[in-house]
Amino acid sequence: MRGVLSLLLLVCCCGQLAAHEMKTALSKVLFNSRTGNIEVMHRFYVHDAEHGVKQLFDKNADLLNNKQTQQLFNQYVAEHFSLSSLAGEPIALSLVGGQLDGRFYWVYQEAAIVPDLRGLTIQHSSLQQLWPAQVNTVNIEGRGEIRTLSFDNKTTSLQLSFQP
Repeated sequence: MRGVLSLLLLVCCCGQLAAHEMKTALSKVLFNSRTGNIEVMHRFYVHDAEHGVKQLFDKNADLLNNKQTQQLFNQYVAEHFSLSSLAGEPIALSLVGGQLDGRFYWVYQEAAIVPDLRGLTIQHSSLQQLWPAQVNTVNIEGRGEIRTLSFDNKTTSLQLSFQP
């Protein structure tokens, strides 16, 4: 019985370690016709964000309990994510804020929907200078079918066109 319990404990620990090593973030770019805004929501695992702020800002940085650290991380994400038109015109995103939500830390941005926007150029490099394996996935919703783009440390910018 002791061997079975030891094996189960080992499997559980390995699963937790693997979950912490995923280094992924998920973002949603939502064209919200009700509000007239492009709403951007970035979701990071708290574990990754907490380790990130300690390396980016200060080894004593505390994402869980310190509003200043949260604001620094929010600003960092905003500086490492951008939208522009296919012609290269930047879409000025406002930083709305961030929040802890269980296992996740969310960062929110928004901008007015650009008239006659035919597509996007997106850049998303958050945490990639810390962890080359970091993958940032972006779902684009509200302009036809949901589209998904993935950014790794070799992919700095991707484009997509909207269906007319």
